[in-house]
Amino acid sequence: MYKTQMEAAKKGILTDEMKRISEKEHMDPNLLMKRVAEGKIAIPANKNHKNLKAEGVGEGLSTKINVNLGISRDCPDVDKELEKVQKAIEMDAEAIMDLSSFGKTKEFRQKLVNMSTAMIGTVPVYDAIGFYDKELKDITSDEFLDVVRRHAEDGVDFVTIHVGMNREAMNIFKRNKRKTNIVSRGGSLMYAWMELNDAENPFFERYDELLDICAEYDVTLSLGDALRPGCIDDSSDAAQIKELITLGELTLRAWEKNVQVIIEGPGHMSMDEIEANVVMQKKLCHGAPFYVLGPIVTDVAPGYDHITSAIGGAIAAAAGVDFLCYVTPAEHLRLPSLEDMKEGIIATKIAAHAADLAKKVPHARDWDNAMSDARADLDWDKMFDLAIDNEKAKRYREESTPEHNDSCTMCGKMCSMRTMKKVMSGEDLNILREG
Repeated sequence: MYKTQMEAAKKGILTDEMKRISEKEHMDPNLLMKRVAEGKIAIPANKNHKNLKAEGVGEGLSTKINVNLGISRDCPDVDKELEKVQKAIEMDAEAIMDLSSFGKTKEFRQKLVNMSTAMIGTVPVYDAIGFYDKELKDITSDEFLDVVRRHAEDGVDFVTIHVGMNREAMNIFKRNKRKTNIVSRGGSLMYAWMELNDAENPFFERYDELLDICAEYDVTLSLGDALRPGCIDDSSDAAQIKELITLGELTLRAWEKNVQVIIEGPGHMSMDEIEANVVMQKKLCHGAPFYVLGPIVTDVAPGYDHITSAIGGAIAAAAGVDFLCYVTPAEHLRLPSLEDMKEGIIATKIAAHAADLAKKVPHARDWDNAMSDARADLDWDKMFDLAIDNEKAKRYREESTPEHNDSCTMCGKMCSMRTMKKVMSGEDLNILREG
C-alpha cells in the first residue's frame, strides 16, 4: 500500500496515474517512476478527486498550463465562474486554480472538483478570512492549518502555501527596498499577519503538520513565492533569492515525508535574466518542478499582458520551466471575463508548445509537421482542425473570402503554396488568366 504517488514510486509501484501519463507523454514507465521517486516529476492527484485525468509536471514532460479563476467580493457570481471552468476544460487546460476569496467558496470549490477532469489548485489562505468571518490578525495558526485540511478533504490536488517567507526572509526584505514591495496576494496577507501578531509564519513554524495533511490526501505542495518580483526593477533581488533558498530546504523535508512538491517562481523579469533564474531554481530546489507566472517581461503593457507573459513563459519553459500559469489581458486591471480567459489560455498554450519544440519533447513537432503538410496541400479544413484556436482561424477565413479557394486574400493566385504545388506536379500555372 501507499499514501502518495511519490511513496508508490519509491516502492516501485506503477500507479494507474503513472500508466496514463507514461502513455500520453511517450515516456518509459520506469523512467517516469524514477523521476517521481526523485521529486523531479509531480503528479498532483488527490485521492478525493474522483474524475481526475492525471497529468505529470516535470522533467522530460510536455509543459503544462494553469488557469486562474474564482469568485471575489466584487464579482461573486458562481455560475459565471463555472462557465469559465467548462470552457477551460474544453480548451484542454491541464490545471485550474480556484482563487476564490469571498462568498460561497466551499460550494464553488466542491462544484469545481466534481466537474473538473483537470487538476485543481487553491490558495487556502485566501479562503481563511471569509470562512472564519474574522479579521486577518485574529485568525489562529490552528485555523490556518484547518483550512488547508478542508481544501484537501474537498479533493484539491495542489495547494499554494507561502511557507518560505519566514521572519528571516522578512528581515532581508525590509533591509532591501523594492519599488513594488510584496505583490503576491497570499504573501502580503502572511506578511501582514506576521507583523500584526509579531509571530513566525505559522506554516513555516508548523511545517511538519502541513506535510502530514498533504501526505494523508496526496495533495501536492506548491511552495509559493511570496517575495516574487512585482516589477522588472525588483527581479533577482536579495529577498527573492533568500526565499528560494528556503524553498529548496523545505523541498527536501517534504520529500522525506513522500509529499510531492512544485516550486513557484516569478513574476516580472527582464528577458535576459529568465534563463539564469531557471537554472538557479533547479539547482537550489534539487530539480523539483518549476511553476511560473509569466514571467512578464515588461511593465508597460496593461491590456496586453497575455503577450508580455507569453514571451517570458516561452523563454522560461524552453530553459526548463515545467508549468506555466496563464496571464490574461485583464492582468492588473480587473477580474478576467470569459473572453479574457480564452485569450490568456491561447497565448499560454502557444508559449508552452513553442517551448516543447525547443525542449524536444517527444512528438511535439508532429503537430507542426501536420500543419505544414496541410498548408503545402492547401487543405484548409485540415489547417482549421490543427489550429490552436480553430474558431478564430475559421472566422478570419470567412471574413475575407478569396476569389479562388486554393488561396487567401493576401496573395491570391500568387500564393507560393499554390504556385509550387502546381509547378511541382507538372500543372500549368495561371496567374493572370481566369480559372
